[in-house]
Amino acid sequence: MIYVGKDSPEILVALGGNLAGPSGDVTATLIAALQSLAAQGFEVIAVSRFFATPAHPPGSGPDYVNACAQLRANQLPLEVLAGLHAVEAAFGRLRGARWAARGLDLDLLAVGQTVLPDAATEAAWRALTPDEQLIRTPQTLILPHPRLAERAFVLIPLADIAPQWRHPSLGKTVAELVAALPEAEKAAILPLSGGIGGESPLVITASTP
Repeated sequence: MIYVGKDSPEILVALGGNLAGPSGDVTATLIAALQSLAAQGFEVIAVSRFFATPAHPPGSGPDYVNACAQLRANQLPLEVLAGLHAVEAAFGRLRGARWAARGLDLDLLAVGQTVLPDAATEAAWRALTPDEQLIRTPQTLILPHPRLAERAFVLIPLADIAPQWRHPSLGKTVAELVAALPEAEKAAILPLSGGIGGESPLVITASTP
């Protein structure tokens, strides 16, 4: 049993995929994944609109559907990560090549203002070059997610639900990080028609895949 308290730190999660799955198209898969998280006991506080985003890196596969969600649970960050991985596995996620096409990707972006494993290590992973990012994988959880501050397909959905969340290392809010993105990158992130979140939030009820 997961007991959710109002004082639990906000858990910020990025959702994405670019392949259809057992639940249907990518949008249906993301909704089903959120329902599965609710079934595990995570309280789903807010969900962004869904956005069509170019594959990263360019040419690596079909375009993605991306979103962000705010969850709450009185779990340690590693327990939260294990819960996200369990949902991915239930939807058939197999971890292979970095940035390969996939039906469901759940990335733990942040847990409140927690920095893990320590400030120096978090800063070192955030400073990796693109070539290093391709070949290096951390053996421990890094929080906030080291690529959070540079990816439009994460920041723009995140701004829907947590524009004033402040990066604990950079000292900038999500809104400020979005404003600093190149205009071409922001223009490529397109809200899906009939999307969810914003003024018409998605209501999540517990379900399993």
